[in-house]
Amino acid sequence: MGPNDIYFRYQELQRYLGWSEEDARRVQLAAKIAEPHFGPLIEDFYAEIQQHPDALKVIKGGIEQIERLKQTLSGWLRSLFAGHYDQEYVNRRWQIGRRHVEIGLGQAYPDAALARLRKGLTRVLSQDWESEAAELIETVSSLNMLLDLDLAIIHEAYEDEYMSQIQRSERLAAIGQVAGGIAHELRNPLNAVKTSAYYLSHARNPTPEKTKEHLQRIDRQVTLADGVITTLSDFAKLPTPNLQPFSITECINEVLQSHPVSEAFQVSFDCPAALPRAQGDLKQMQIVFDNLIRNARDAMPEKGRLNITATQADHKVEIAFADNGTGISPEILNRITEPLFSTKARGIGLGLAIVQSILDKNNATLDVKSELNQGSTFTVQLEQSES
Repeated sequence: MGPNDIYFRYQELQRYLGWSEEDARRVQLAAKIAEPHFGPLIEDFYAEIQQHPDALKVIKGGIEQIERLKQTLSGWLRSLFAGHYDQEYVNRRWQIGRRHVEIGLGQAYPDAALARLRKGLTRVLSQDWESEAAELIETVSSLNMLLDLDLAIIHEAYEDEYMSQIQRSERLAAIGQVAGGIAHELRNPLNAVKTSAYYLSHARNPTPEKTKEHLQRIDRQVTLADGVITTLSDFAKLPTPNLQPFSITECINEVLQSHPVSEAFQVSFDCPAALPRAQGDLKQMQIVFDNLIRNARDAMPEKGRLNITATQADHKVEIAFADNGTGISPEILNRITEPLFSTKARGIGLGLAIVQSILDKNNATLDVKSELNQGSTFTVQLEQSES
C-alpha cells in the first residue's frame, strides 16, 4: 500500500469509530497533564519488556538500543497528544508495524505494551485531572479511540508486511523448485548428448552404424530437452485466448499427427460426424489435448490404451481421454493441477497446471476420475459454438 492508500484507510477507520475534531482537541488539551509523566511511563514500559525473554531477544543492540528506543517512544507519545493526525503521522505508525515484522516481534507484544501504556496514561490523567469528571471521561474515551486507531494501523501494516514476506518466500521457493525441476529434466539429456558427442569426437574409425546410433541418440535427447523448454514457455506466455469456432476432430487429429506415439501405446478416437464445433482458442486447445495425451502415455509406461471420445451434452462439447494406466490415488487427485506438483519421478509439475490455466481462460472445465491400477479419465468440457 502507498502512503495515500494508507492515509485513506486511516480516515476510513476514523469515520467508522466516529472520530472528530473535538476528540483531537480533547487529546491535545490533555497533553499538559500527560507529558510530565512520559519519562516514568517509558521506563516502566521497557522495564516490563526486559522481563520477557521472547520480547527482549529481538532487541539485539543491548542497553544502547533500548535507550534509542526510549527516545523513539517519547516521540511517539508526543505526536499522539499533538492533535494533528495527518498523512505523515499515519505513515510513522505504519512503519512501526512493518518494523515489527522485520525484527520478528509478534503482534501480541505490541498489543500488551500498548495496553500497559493505555493503563498508565489513564491513571496519570485521572490522578492529576482538575476539571469536571464528565470531561475526564470524554477525554479518556477520545484517547482510547486514538490508541485503537494507532493499533489498527500497526496491525494492518504488520499483516501487509507479513503477507509480503510470505509471498516473497513462496516465490523464491517456487523459483527454486522450478529450477530444480528444470535442472533434473535437462541434466540427463545433456549428459547423454555430451557422452555421444565425446564418442563421435574421439572414436577411431567408428562404424557407420555406431555413428548413426549416436546421432539418433543426440536427436532424441535434444527433443526431450526441447519439450521441457516448450512446457515452460507454454506456461509463461499464455496470451489472452482468441475464442473462435473450431473442429474437435481436426484439432485432435492434428495433435496426434504432430506427436505420434509408439506401437505399444494404442489410441482410438471416436468423434461423431455431426458433432458441433466447439468455441475456444484452437492453438491453446491443441496444447491442452497434447498435454492430456502425453499425460496418459506417461501413466502407461510399458503399454496401454487411450480412448478419446467426443460427445455433445447440454450445449457443451465434451472430450474424454480415458486410459488404463496406473491411476491416481484419492489423496492427491485434487492437487494434480497445482503448479509444480508432480507424481512423476522426472517431472516439474506444469503440464496439468497449463491445462487448467488454458481451460479457465477458454471458459472450459476439466473433470478427472481415477482409480489406482485401473486408469484415469480426463474430461474437457467446452462451450458449443453457435455457428
